[in-house]
Amino acid sequence: MDIEWLKAGVVVGSILYALIGVLIFGLCFIVMDKLTPYKLWEEIIEKQNLALALVVAAMSLGICIIVAAAIH
Repeated sequence: MDIEWLKAGVVVGSILYALIGVLIFGLCFIVMDKLTPYKLWEEIIEKQNLALALVVAAMSLGICIIVAAAIH
C-alpha cells in the first residue's frame, strides 16, 4: 500500500501552493479595496453595511475559485 500523499515533497508542495493562494487572494482583496470609491473594511465593520459585505463575499469566493483552479 503506497501512500503517495504522505511523501515529504507532496506535503511541502501543498503547503507552498496554499501559501501562494492565500497571498494572491490577499493581493486581490487589496486591489478590490483600492478600486472601490470607499474603504471596504470601514464600510463593512464600522458602518455594518450588510449588502456590501455580501458583494465582497461573492467576489472573494470568485477569486478563491479562480486561484484554486489555477493552482490545481
